[in-house]
Amino acid sequence: MTTQTRPVSYRELIGKNKNFRDLWFGQIVSLMGDWFNLIATAILTANLTQSGLAVGGLFVIRSLAQFFTGPIGGMLADRFDRKKILIWSDILRFFIVLGFLFVKDASQIWLLYTLTALQLGISGIFFPTKDAILPDVVAESEIGTANALTSTTWSTMLALGAFLGGQVAGTWGIAPALILDAFSYLLSAYFIAKISYTQTTTKVSEPLTVKDVTQQYFQGVSYLSKHKPIFVLAIQKASLMLAVSGFNDVIQVELSSKIFVVGEGGSTSLGWLYAIVGVGTGVSPIIARWITGDRERALRHAITVGYGFTLIGLILMYPISSLEMVMMGGFFRGFGIAIIWVFSTTLLLKKLPNEVRGRVFGTEFALFTLAGAIGAGLGGWFLDAFNFTLQNLILLMGILMFSFGIYWFINGVWAAKKTIVEASVQ
Repeated sequence: MTTQTRPVSYRELIGKNKNFRDLWFGQIVSLMGDWFNLIATAILTANLTQSGLAVGGLFVIRSLAQFFTGPIGGMLADRFDRKKILIWSDILRFFIVLGFLFVKDASQIWLLYTLTALQLGISGIFFPTKDAILPDVVAESEIGTANALTSTTWSTMLALGAFLGGQVAGTWGIAPALILDAFSYLLSAYFIAKISYTQTTTKVSEPLTVKDVTQQYFQGVSYLSKHKPIFVLAIQKASLMLAVSGFNDVIQVELSSKIFVVGEGGSTSLGWLYAIVGVGTGVSPIIARWITGDRERALRHAITVGYGFTLIGLILMYPISSLEMVMMGGFFRGFGIAIIWVFSTTLLLKKLPNEVRGRVFGTEFALFTLAGAIGAGLGGWFLDAFNFTLQNLILLMGILMFSFGIYWFINGVWAAKKTIVEASVQ
């Protein structure tokens, strides 16, 4: 039987690993600002255009921008200093976000879309790099703990950032939310700059050519095509984005701006809807990991359970009987989504070799952002062009989620069972 190193506790990781602590602090402030930005731009788009398709278009742009740059970010993370990439990404986004302050009326919606594409395009470089650098700043025994903590932080900031963003935008207007978002990037860059980091990738002195970029862009896809078990893990986020998150982004803006309107243009109620999902996504990885530990077989079964919780959330949300019931559905939906998201990432971090880690995470990032764009685009289109009701969209989400859950169980649990058993007796 193989022996496993005891995973460290969250307190030990934060207290003893300064590099991870600085990376984590940067994540906290940056994500707080990101949720301020999402609430502000979504409500601004809805109020200026009064169009579900326009709102869907905003989320399509947010996703597509990251789809195109995500693999490039992964390629850069495997070639250059990951710390420097993170810092420059934050600095550039600081200046871009300030540009949102110039959007004043519907005729300038093109500017809002352009700035969104630039901001999220750089985010498409930032996030795969952040995923790739994580194993560089933690020990192997810390990977599961670090991944769970960073994912829980994302969820906590979703809950807190969306709530506060909705309160700020709903009470004082959109401009303060945007300004806070911009300065959060500078604070994030400050914390990342404090990390003591030595480049772990092979240093390359030759300049990048178009051929290099093109070849390396598709190397993550090539790796996934040759390693089906990794592919099955890497498409879990894409499944969630296509089946749930893309559609739900449009649904929540419609609910808050037209049905449950609280605060300026529904800013406050939209913040509540995102916040309750954040609470669900925040608590579930902690609870689930307390049960599963970092055992591969347990993690895989937990992902299956995550699909079940997500379906329960959609069932509770379906009647749209009250804001409270919709929020309860959001909690359970977030609870299930986080288990799938966090545990699939943990398994990828443990299985991917360092030399391709960035490119695979970049490809994974591109896949789930493209799926989110498709979901958001279809959601807005169905509402405007085909007079779909919000309940029609929720039913479609449930059908897709059930189908993807079955696919996961067959290929991610049942097919992996033999491999896990063999590895455990070696």
